[in-house]
Amino acid sequence: MRRWLDLAHRDLVRHSPVLNALNVFPVADSDTGTNLAVTVRAAAEAAGVLETGDVGELLALAGQAALEEARGNSGTLFSVFLTAVGQSLEGQTRMSAESVRVALHAGHVRAWSVLSDPVAGTMLSVLEAAAAVPVPQDVGDGSNQQLKDFLGQVSEAARAAVLATPEQLEILRETGTVDAGALGMLVVLDALARTVGGDDAGDEAALDRLIDDAAARAAGVLAAPHAVHGGVEVMCTVELSPLDAAELRHELSEVGSSVIMSAVSEAGDGYRWRVHVHVERTEEALAVIGARGEAVNLTVTSLSEADG
Repeated sequence: MRRWLDLAHRDLVRHSPVLNALNVFPVADSDTGTNLAVTVRAAAEAAGVLETGDVGELLALAGQAALEEARGNSGTLFSVFLTAVGQSLEGQTRMSAESVRVALHAGHVRAWSVLSDPVAGTMLSVLEAAAAVPVPQDVGDGSNQQLKDFLGQVSEAARAAVLATPEQLEILRETGTVDAGALGMLVVLDALARTVGGDDAGDEAALDRLIDDAAARAAGVLAAPHAVHGGVEVMCTVELSPLDAAELRHELSEVGSSVIMSAVSEAGDGYRWRVHVHVERTEEALAVIGARGEAVNLTVTSLSEADG
């Protein structure tokens, strides 16, 4: 799992220029690749210093660490997904195809649940496709070969889901491109399949062809004129009870969009929540959040294309 996160980070860094160029939804701010790479790096660094033989504990703690440092919608959703996968696998020192199938389903459900307005044709569709892959029955049950075959099929299903994204989102039909977050999640899942398959170098031909094609289409997107989007992305951590968190989610949805709230860890009588929202002005979000609790680990990023 440590090698998986390291490989996923390296691959995301390598493909970030293409992912950034493809970033047109929910806001064309050209940072999906960068956000995913930074977030996965946080998970990889945390996993690198954790001493445990429990696969689930390693991934859950790495996911929580990544969530605290998550960047953007894509980074936040990856962190939520990884945490849920880890929690599903807790107590296990090795993985099987069946345990990973259940874990992928848990990650998919958690990622959908933290969004106030989940949208198909995005990273969520890739997670849904991965979670729907059945365990192959033509090899030994619980064997390493079954796990390798299963993850190979997960990667194939994720690739098909990426290619289908232009049919699911109007903006992607207009640009003729695939979704950046969906493609980034494919990079992550493909790295998992290659790592568990026993060779980090792996056969990357199919993924590279897809990304080369996406890069060619992205060049056309960059050449076309775009409207400049305003507003900011606000992310912070706040300690709240589950009831206050539910009310805060509703209140943020009234003043902004792309609201994501996920519990990071227990704290006092409640939890530490990672909050993500897009608003016109920073003050709008901070006023709503501040009425419920103290915002810490705060980051504010411009959503203007002019700021890149």
